[in-house]
Amino acid sequence: MAAASGHAVIDIDAADNDAAKPPLPPVPYVLNFTDLSYSVRKSAGGVPAGCLPSCARSSLVASADAPPSSGSRHTKTLLDGISGEACAGELFAVMGASGSGKSTLVDALAGRISRDSLRGGVTLNGEPLHGRRLRAISAYVMQDDLLYPMLTVRETLLFAAEFRLPRALSPERKRARVDALVDQLGLARAADTIIGDEAHRGVSGGERRRVSIGTDIIHDPILLFLDEPTSGLDSASAFMVVQVLRRIAQSGSVVIMTIHQPSARILGILDRLVLLSRGRTVYAGTPAGLKPFFGEFGAPIPDNENPAEFALDTIREYERQPDGAAALADFNAKWQNTSSSASLDLKDSKLMSTMPLELAIAESVSRGKLVAGSGSGSAVSGSVPTFANPQWTEVWVLIKRSFTNTRRMPELFFMRLGTILVTGFIFATIFWRLDDTPRGVQERLGFFAMGMSTMFYVCADALPVFVQERHIYLRETAHNAYRRVSYVLANAVVAFPPLVLLSLAFAVTTFWAVGLAGGGSSFLFFFLTVLASFWAGSGFVTFLSAVVPHVMLGYTVVVAILAYFLLFSGFFITRARIPIYWKWFHYLSLVKYPYQAVMQNEFGGAARCFSRGVQMFDGSPIGSLPEAVKMKVLEAISNTLGTSITADTCVTTGADVLAMQAVMDIGKWKCLLITVAWGFFFRALFYVVLCVGSKNKRK
Repeated sequence: MAAASGHAVIDIDAADNDAAKPPLPPVPYVLNFTDLSYSVRKSAGGVPAGCLPSCARSSLVASADAPPSSGSRHTKTLLDGISGEACAGELFAVMGASGSGKSTLVDALAGRISRDSLRGGVTLNGEPLHGRRLRAISAYVMQDDLLYPMLTVRETLLFAAEFRLPRALSPERKRARVDALVDQLGLARAADTIIGDEAHRGVSGGERRRVSIGTDIIHDPILLFLDEPTSGLDSASAFMVVQVLRRIAQSGSVVIMTIHQPSARILGILDRLVLLSRGRTVYAGTPAGLKPFFGEFGAPIPDNENPAEFALDTIREYERQPDGAAALADFNAKWQNTSSSASLDLKDSKLMSTMPLELAIAESVSRGKLVAGSGSGSAVSGSVPTFANPQWTEVWVLIKRSFTNTRRMPELFFMRLGTILVTGFIFATIFWRLDDTPRGVQERLGFFAMGMSTMFYVCADALPVFVQERHIYLRETAHNAYRRVSYVLANAVVAFPPLVLLSLAFAVTTFWAVGLAGGGSSFLFFFLTVLASFWAGSGFVTFLSAVVPHVMLGYTVVVAILAYFLLFSGFFITRARIPIYWKWFHYLSLVKYPYQAVMQNEFGGAARCFSRGVQMFDGSPIGSLPEAVKMKVLEAISNTLGTSITADTCVTTGADVLAMQAVMDIGKWKCLLITVAWGFFFRALFYVVLCVGSKNKRK
């Protein structure tokens, strides 16, 4: 019945009049792995070298108990000549104590270890399995539930369907696939409940785990790999998850999972087991074979004991010895040899019943098994498209998903808006109605420098966005749910509308309150400059969030670099006074260009005067003298220069202010365009970092 129900869920293209027909047997697939070996170098601190941040933690866990290899004290062997096979229709489980190599083995089978580092072979139906084809026909469910918290269960699966199912499939059929999958996963009662997080109550742990599985099997992959799918769940939830995996396997998928310590009920529905200890196989066979295996070994399993728990306890006892569980591994090799003739006949019969991989994939597609490939010619050629949808579809779905998630957390935007309004209010009250005097000029300079740099500091709140989404992004792009460039474009589009509102709020709060000149056109330019600063700042912070994956370290780097940008912007020290060996940093300063733009916007009027007559003495020792004395000094200067300087004579114009501040090397519109270009440049760098440094694969 499970197999039949599995086909009812998978074959969404079947017509209603075919419901009475008996289901076709699954397309036979056999995944073979032979003599898999994998070692890593240890750095001085004992951390395996060559791992990316996304896999370093799992590598440490997987290799904690691994012994040094015979070649060097500075390497650890995580896998040591492991062989076996997994068949469609069977639930294959990898067991072992912590550090035994369970996750490493599944990573090796799933293509998540560099081919240059992994020795041995992995084949599907006798053909090598790697690269684009592996990603297209497989799915990998990570141990952590990586989901958007404010989406409902149904929405989460619908967005997964939008990514993984082709555009040729109608929206009605995609919804039918999702509804059928909700029923298959036992999530009907929680379908319209949000996933939730620490601040928002949502579905239970078991339901969240099943949703994670559902997002990766929405296109019904041929190969399904799962890392500890029952971790952190109670016995009832864990049993329900494994039942779901059993039904998926019976529908024609090869399901391989790691499991730490299964209950007796879970053990009863597993089809094949591999027990590991320090990277070596200590048992390979069916769960029913555990008792005779350990009985012949000399450690019989009591009748009232859970065979899996007894086996793991026995392995742990041997691992405390200097040679570890080598005795068990050697006995397993002999045990396999004694039963090799029977297993060889079984293996030969399975291989004879399989078909060439390309033909098998084509057959699966024609039956609707590999939904991601249907409707694109795959059934004829046997090849599978790299991506299920065109790029514009991916961008639209990513935008829609992000907006759906963020609009249900309006408090985040209102906190940003509140910060901008408070900042604008403080600036407006401090720099209230500045006059056209030398003192007013200095105060305007301070307002522009602090105002433009504040725009960049406020953008630091974009830092946690990608840091939190990083692992979701890695999981989805690892199996070609969408293109990296689609994620970058969607990220930019989603970030832009809030920046418009924030820029408008700051400009309205400060422009007229401070007393900036120029009217409507000047206000519009001021608003565009603030918006460009937000755009460049958010791009810069987004880029840094991909380079620095830790939030607190990222904040430290952002604050430090923005302080340098302000220092070299030309406010504290003009360009002419900056040492020659630091001038390059002046032109790299993000604050320089919006600062110069608003300066020219304010002081660009030729008819505006900022110092008349005796005002030229303000800020000097003469400025504190009586007015009559200052007039006599002014008269003496006039006689010396041979020109008449009265109390109404304009001494300093806006052009003079710009010349003194040395901000005339680039025009204001060019400064605005350069600021906008910085935003695009950093998002291009963000894409490069995603392509180069965010590969979810061990080296």
